[in-house]
This record gives sequence, structure tokens and C-alpha cells, in this order.
Amino acid sequence: MDTPDADGLLAEQLLRLTRRVHRIQKRHLEQRGLGITPAQSRLLRTLAHYASPPRMADLAARLEVVPRAVTTLVDGLEASGKVRRVPDPTNRRVIRIELTDDGRLALRELRGARRTAAEDILAPLTDEQRKVLGGLLDTLVDGMGPVEEPKRDC
Repeated sequence: MDTPDADGLLAEQLLRLTRRVHRIQKRHLEQRGLGITPAQSRLLRTLAHYASPPRMADLAARLEVVPRAVTTLVDGLEASGKVRRVPDPTNRRVIRIELTDDGRLALRELRGARRTAAEDILAPLTDEQRKVLGGLLDTLVDGMGPVEEPKRDC
């Protein structure tokens, strides 16, 4: 008699949850009418973590995507006024990416959308279950060393 593959089941549940989180987050982004895709949202959030405007190569490395994917995202965000390309003050051949005021405003809206999406996802859980889940997720995220994964498009 075959026994169920417990790790395979967990992996499938994690993938399904990831897809659900993505769908709910996308819905909340659309409801706020920001005109920002989830990938652009991720780039804006990443950009906000830099103390000074990063190069596109820095963003690609941090996002773990190929540089051309960052170029496409920056093009869209620049067209909507959320970011701008600025010359590097020490090397005129280098272009850096910085948030605009509209980009910072969008980032605040994005944080609200993410918070609302998280509330939707976590609604069925009790406070104790949320605490346990938080501990388990910390273990999964922080308890492992770096994992080498192939670079992907956003």
C-alpha cells in the first residue's frame, strides 16, 4: 500500500497558498486603481530599501531577475511618474533609479493594499494560529541558508 508523500503535499499546499496570496494582492492593487502590476510593486518596495538610488544591476541582483526584466519594469514605472532615471554623480556612464514623490505615495498605497490582502488571507486563523504560523514561517525563511535558484523574469 502506498503512503502519501507528506512533503509533496506540503509543497503543493505552499504553492497553492502562494498563488492565492498573489491573486488576492493583485485584486487589492487593482481596487486601489494604482495601475501597478505586482512585479512593479515588488520593484518599488525593493527600491525603497536603498539609502541612495541604486543602479539597475543592483535592483536585478536584489530581485533575482535578469537585468532586462528590471529595464521593462523601470520603463513602465518611469512612464507613470513613479520613478526616474538619474545620472550617477561620480560616473556619468552609470544611471541610477530613484523614487519620485508619486512613487512614494504609491508605495504607501501599496503597503495598505498588502496589509488588507494579508488580513483577508489570515482572517480564518485565530490569534494563536497566527502566532504559530508566524513562528513556522520565520523558521522556513530564516532557518535555511541561501538557496541557489535560477534567475527569473518578474
